[in-house]
Amino acid sequence: MRLSLAVILLATVSATSVAAQSQGDFTLGLGLGGVIPKSENGVLAGGAAEINNDVRPTITLEYFIRDNLGIELLAATPFEHDINIAGVGFAGSTKHLPPTLSINYHFPTASAFKPYIGAGVNYTTFFEEASPLGNLELDDSWGLAVQVGMDYELSPTAALRANIRWMDIDADVSLNGASIGTAEIDPYVVNLAYVIKF
Repeated sequence: MRLSLAVILLATVSATSVAAQSQGDFTLGLGLGGVIPKSENGVLAGGAAEINNDVRPTITLEYFIRDNLGIELLAATPFEHDINIAGVGFAGSTKHLPPTLSINYHFPTASAFKPYIGAGVNYTTFFEEASPLGNLELDDSWGLAVQVGMDYELSPTAALRANIRWMDIDADVSLNGASIGTAEIDPYVVNLAYVIKF
């Protein structure tokens, strides 16, 4: 009887350690995210555009609708990017916010390392555009977002997270009311965070 009870208890503990997250759990992630636009950012005003990188604080909130399956919202403080155009040089700057809603699957493992994958939709809004050439405007963008990541469990309620996302961000650009092309940003977003489960 004692042996049977010990086996049941061991199986229960093992199952608990394997489950990455349980239905009804919330996680809050606080970290730093780097937005790294792809190397070729389209043609603006007849010249090749180049958009630089930026790093800002990020926050994620995830709710688990089923064991290991969560819906996550990514938010951040505003990112800021310079825009350079071949033959022109510095053409302006813009700030943006890229809230992203994803559904993530966290792979249950028997170790502290918990990999996951996710896919969803990104909405990017641009604001505070400035240019020495005149009135610069970037239209908001909707696009696909995918990610892969890894949590390292520090305790049952805390983890360190590293992940990378790709976002489809394309923005129509106008200068002094006239279209000058589309900025093809399509960045990788690298994020490091401390995650709390509650």
